Amino acid sequence: MWNYSEKVMDHFRNPRNVGKISDPDGTGTVGSLACGDALTLMFKLDGNGRIVDVKFQTFGCASAIASSSALTELVLGKTIEEAEKITNKDIANYLGGLPDQKMHCSVMGREALEAAIHNYRTGETMVRNLEDHIICTCFGVSENEIRRVVTENSLTTVDEVTNFCKAGGGCGMCRGDIQKIIDSIRNAQTPPALALAPKPPRKLSNLQKMKLIEEIIDREIRPQLKKDGGDIELIDIVGDRVVIAFRGMCAGCHSAAFTRQDFIEAKLREFVDPAITVEEEGK
Repeated sequence: MWNYSEKVMDHFRNPRNVGKISDPDGTGTVGSLACGDALTLMFKLDGNGRIVDVKFQTFGCASAIASSSALTELVLGKTIEEAEKITNKDIANYLGGLPDQKMHCSVMGREALEAAIHNYRTGETMVRNLEDHIICTCFGVSENEIRRVVTENSLTTVDEVTNFCKAGGGCGMCRGDIQKIIDSIRNAQTPPALALAPKPPRKLSNLQKMKLIEEIIDREIRPQLKKDGGDIELIDIVGDRVVIAFRGMCAGCHSAAFTRQDFIEAKLREFVDPAITVEEEGK
């Protein structure tokens, strides 16, 4: 069961500004019923250019309803220029926080507001740019969308990206591409003068390598897997070949191969030895 704040539950049970505006100045629809979340937001301006009325209709979970309700409260009385500065962080903070796995609901709210403002300014319904490179085909998330949530929310892991925009939460085929996007953003944000010089390779004894591998698994890998109910068991180490077995929810998971290569093997190569390969027991 999700650990919702009292304010989230209040906006879920008593959502504000639900409904439709007969002649809105701006309307935006985002999401998809097929993906489990959809939101339509519409607003009306007064003679001074301020949002005097705002309504929403949403299909989704408690977080989606609460985020939509909170967004309407945040935009009321604001000018278009003031409203478009609202971020998904503002929505989540207004609600006293959201579970990590539900942050995508606040992102959906911000995207609906952006689409409604675009509609007001141009008369056009915002659609995805055909030139956008789709990274996650399961949820139709583009590279630009991933870059935006990573940059705005200082995300550092693929799982965080999944929490914020669902990318990588389906078949898992795109998780490697998402990690590359994260790495490129982090590298670009590192000032050249502060960039660390590559560390010279360390010559580890077999015993030192085994202990370091065990340490990295316990410190960097196992905690992330346990967040999703999974775990890992170290079976054997033969030279640079590490043999593991997935346990818990990770056992038999359709994304296990990507987790092994793009997460576990990548971590061990980063912290132990770039020559390391990781294999799953019996495969």
